[in-house]
Amino acid sequence: MSQFFQIHPENPQPRLIKQAAQIIHQGGIVALPTDSCYALVCHLDDKDAVTRLRRIRGVDEKHHLTLLCRDLSEIANYAKVDNRQYRVLKAATPGPFTVILEATKEVPRRLSHPSRKTIGLRVPEHKIANALLEELGQALLGTTLILPDHDEPLNDAEAIRDALEKQIELVIDGEACTMTPTTVIDMTSDTPVLVRRGRGDPRVFGIDDQD
Repeated sequence: MSQFFQIHPENPQPRLIKQAAQIIHQGGIVALPTDSCYALVCHLDDKDAVTRLRRIRGVDEKHHLTLLCRDLSEIANYAKVDNRQYRVLKAATPGPFTVILEATKEVPRRLSHPSRKTIGLRVPEHKIANALLEELGQALLGTTLILPDHDEPLNDAEAIRDALEKQIELVIDGEACTMTPTTVIDMTSDTPVLVRRGRGDPRVFGIDDQD
């Protein structure tokens, strides 16, 4: 059965953040509020947890999972970032963007796209997510909390607990998130490419989105 923590969205309780980090270190999957949608997250080095996370979401190894990072310098541990990319990312982070970059050798092979060797990364702008990342001292592996039989993400902690209480170890109630996922930008070529229009404004990447 899932544990259920009510954590203040502006002043996260350190005791609960520490307990949540311990659950992740022990192989648990956590439903976490972010600046876009709720996400399912786990320890990036825990193969069994990653397998369970993919199973819950109903996605295979070709689906990009996302590394949630504390800051831009941590992104550089997992992705190859040149000076041009760095300048753009500095303007766009933290925020509701997922960027696709070429993975470094620090990324376990099972986490990068099997044919492209790329990885999705983001720096969330949400105090609970940021506090948990700081407590862990490393990136989290995550994916938007959209269940296989749903068209839209779950954004209410009680509904998440009802749906997943036997499949994940913790639900964090930090008030409802938006129903809009991150904007996804592919930065693996010279010109950034809009992959998915979401909550973030792609113009910060120099993309003039007319929609």
